[in-house]
Amino acid sequence: MRTGSIRDSQPSRSHGVERNQRTIVSVSLAIESIPTKREEAGTRPLLTILCPVYNEERVIPPFWGRIRPVMEKLSDRYEVHLVFLNNASTDGTVEEIEKIRKAWPTTYLLTMSRNVGYHASLECGLRNVAGDLLVFIDVDCEDPPEMILQFVQKYEQGHDIVYGERVDREEARIIKAARKLFYRILHFVADDDIILDMAEFSLFTNEVREAILSENSSFPFIRASISRVGFRRAAIPFKRQKRIAGESHYNLLGMSIFAIAGILAASTLLLRLPVLLLPLWLLSLLGLGIGYVHTQSMWFLLAMFIVFSAYLGGTLAITSLYVARTYRNGLQRPNAFIDRCKSTLQPVQFAKKSNAEHVGFDPRSYPVIK
Repeated sequence: MRTGSIRDSQPSRSHGVERNQRTIVSVSLAIESIPTKREEAGTRPLLTILCPVYNEERVIPPFWGRIRPVMEKLSDRYEVHLVFLNNASTDGTVEEIEKIRKAWPTTYLLTMSRNVGYHASLECGLRNVAGDLLVFIDVDCEDPPEMILQFVQKYEQGHDIVYGERVDREEARIIKAARKLFYRILHFVADDDIILDMAEFSLFTNEVREAILSENSSFPFIRASISRVGFRRAAIPFKRQKRIAGESHYNLLGMSIFAIAGILAASTLLLRLPVLLLPLWLLSLLGLGIGYVHTQSMWFLLAMFIVFSAYLGGTLAITSLYVARTYRNGLQRPNAFIDRCKSTLQPVQFAKKSNAEHVGFDPRSYPVIK
C-alpha cells in the first residue's frame, strides 16, 4: 500500500512540476509580450522644432533648404517634427509652409488669431505641441540651423538645456554695444539667474518645458524663464549671421519696449528702488531745507519741490507698473489663441507619446478658436 501510494504519487508530482514549468514559461512569455514604455511611445524620441514666423515668405524657402539636411540626419534616431508658429501673417507665408508640408509630412502649423508678438507665440507653441525634445529657432538663419546637430549631441551627453551663446554678430557697433549693455544690466538687476548672451535659440527637454510653463505671466520672457528653471545646461558659442532674406521686424522703438518689459518681468529692483533711495532723499531734503533757512533763496525752495515731487512721482509710477502687471497676471488670461481653422496640429497620439500635460490637444489646457 505504502509503496503503491508512493508510485502513484510520483506521476502526480511530475505532472505538477510540468504544470509549474508551463506556468513559468507562460508568465515569462506574457511578461515579454507586455510592451515597454519605450515601445508604447515608439522606438524613437520625438524632437519638435518650433519656428516663429510673421510675414516670412521670402525667408522660408532658403531656411528649409538649410534645415532639411539637419532633419534628415536626425531622423535615424529621432522622429522629427517641424512646427511653424504663424503670428497671423498677411503675406504668402502659409503657402510656403504648405509646400514644405508636401515634402516633409510631419510639418505642422499653429496660426495665432492675431499678431501676439514673438514671446507670446513661443509660449503658445510650448503649450500646444508635443515633443520629448523641443528646439526654438528663427527662420531668418541668423541662428544657423546646422547647430541643432550640436545641440542634440550635447543633449545625448546628459544636458537638459543646450543653447547658443552669441559671442558676436554682424551689425552696427552701437547696436551691438547696446545689446551687450542691456544683457549685463539685466543680469545685474534680475532676481534670478540670467544667462548672458543667450536668446531663444536652444534645445531643451519636455521636463524643462513643463517647468517653464508652470509660471503664469502676461509678458512671457522665454529666455529669462529658461535661465530661471535651472537644470543641466550647456552653451555652444557662435557668431550670429546676417538675416538670410527679407527685413527684420524689430526697430529701435520695439527693442526699447522689449528691454523695459524684459526688466520688469525679470526683476523687482525698480520696485525696491524707492526704499533704497529713501535715506538719500531725506538727506537731500534736509540739506536743501537748511540752505533755504540760511539764505531764504527761492532756488532752494524750488529744488526741494523738484526733489520731493520727483521721488513721489517716480515711486507712484514704478508701483503702478508693477501693480498693473500683477493685476494682469492675476486675471490669468491666455496670451494667445490658436485659429484652429487655419492651423494643422499634431495628431493626438504624439501628445500621449511625449506625456505632455500642457499640449493643446486637450481643450482644457489652452483656449483655441473653434
